Amino acid sequence: MSMSQSLFYAFLIFMVVMYFTPGPNNIMLLSSGLTYGFRRTIPHIVGIVIGFAFMVAAVGLGLGTVFLAYPILQTILKYAGAAYLIYLAAAIAMSGPTKPGEGSGRGPMTFWGAAMFQWINAKGWVIVIGTITAYAAIARFPLNIAIQTLISLLVGTVSTVAWALFGSALRPVLTSERLVRAFNILMAVLLLASLYPVFMDA
Repeated sequence: MSMSQSLFYAFLIFMVVMYFTPGPNNIMLLSSGLTYGFRRTIPHIVGIVIGFAFMVAAVGLGLGTVFLAYPILQTILKYAGAAYLIYLAAAIAMSGPTKPGEGSGRGPMTFWGAAMFQWINAKGWVIVIGTITAYAAIARFPLNIAIQTLISLLVGTVSTVAWALFGSALRPVLTSERLVRAFNILMAVLLLASLYPVFMDA
């Protein structure tokens, strides 16, 4: 049994809004696109898309009930994610532009780093918890879980590529090291600001 057409479109709109609005993933992709360029950011992009789609599928198949039954697990992940975001914000703030053929001390996030980050990404859990509560009927049948995961893959790919390309497009504009560092500091501040809902719910 598949989801109704109205529920499908409602869920699609929900995912588009949540994926494209600023959050930790998009802010980091924007900064990475500017600092390292689009090509070096591709593993980061793929890690987000695959990692979050896997998370959506796992929750849809029943893992979400574990977190609902044991709220302490959500709290642990929430604060672990907050601590890691603070570390990432500091690393981004100290990042400068990389020149062709020149290495970087930190470098862009890896595939596995981006994929694992989804499990401690506060906004990611907002999407997932919203999915299994407001759109509970979607996860009632295996076909619906597959549709839900496919939507995540498609919307996630378009969103992450767009944010990384936007950052990469800024490279010809922000040419000086001072401007790049100022931009990255702004991104770090926005990344820290994304923690506001986490502590408001505490």
